[in-house]
Amino acid sequence: MTGRSGPVGPSRICPEADTGNLASPASRYTSRKYSRWPVNRTRSVPCGGWSPGCPEHAGPPAALARAGIVGRVDVGRKVATGGIHLAYEASGAPDAPPMVLLHGLGERGASWAPVIPRFAGRFHVLALDMRGHGGSDWPGTYSLRIMRDDLLGFLDQLGLGTVTLVGHSMGGGVAYLAAMQRPGRVGRLIVEDAAPPFRRDRAIPARPAEPLDFDWAAVPAIVGEVNAGDPAAWEGLATITAPTLLVGGGPASHIPQDMLAQAAARIPRCDLVTIPAGHDVHTARPDEFASAVLGWLRPDGP
Repeated sequence: MTGRSGPVGPSRICPEADTGNLASPASRYTSRKYSRWPVNRTRSVPCGGWSPGCPEHAGPPAALARAGIVGRVDVGRKVATGGIHLAYEASGAPDAPPMVLLHGLGERGASWAPVIPRFAGRFHVLALDMRGHGGSDWPGTYSLRIMRDDLLGFLDQLGLGTVTLVGHSMGGGVAYLAAMQRPGRVGRLIVEDAAPPFRRDRAIPARPAEPLDFDWAAVPAIVGEVNAGDPAAWEGLATITAPTLLVGGGPASHIPQDMLAQAAARIPRCDLVTIPAGHDVHTARPDEFASAVLGWLRPDGP
């Protein structure tokens, strides 16, 4: 397991939020209350060579700086793919069916901690830190499609076949793209309160002054991509072969719920459920979220 110094609790920003109306942008990035460490913590390791607030590593090593990488994951918990290293934590029996969890922008795999114990009772759960986040490398280049390719490489490197793929917010956008690109790898797809990018105008806030455990460069990249919209991704929804569950956050979410309904209507085998908890359903109402997902993932269906 790899850790980075910074504020307690992962910082995050939803790429679809109305960030231009935030009175205090920094407050959004330090409000999470869950542990910033990945689940199934079993050992302590060094920060991996550089961490924003680590007194022993005030800046990136010269070799990493020349490579354009500002953080390196610990050798004990890494998968190399696409020229970077991705950190992850595993829970549940290794011989159980694999479930891969993808977090939102500014989060890390630990954001799934409230629901992982329920999922790990039936699945081998892999909570990934996507590029630029947490213990994974911070290469400075970010897009949903690059993250999709990282994910598919991650599956290949671990020798995983068909997986149950779960994505929240930005992770949901990546999950949609993976299910389109490699339908044989995604057996069932669960997306939490996210639609493919649709055109809108959202301001990109200034970077908070406090240390972050993600690369701020990901924010303008992903928010800009979401603002631009992605007609190809919307068209691609019709090619998703995996049975799909969309979990909406209801009226309290800043995501237009009618966009989720439009996405569900384009996916051939899709169920849409609403848990009125806002955008972060799995942290606001973890028991309801886990029950909805596991009920849908019953052994005889969907």
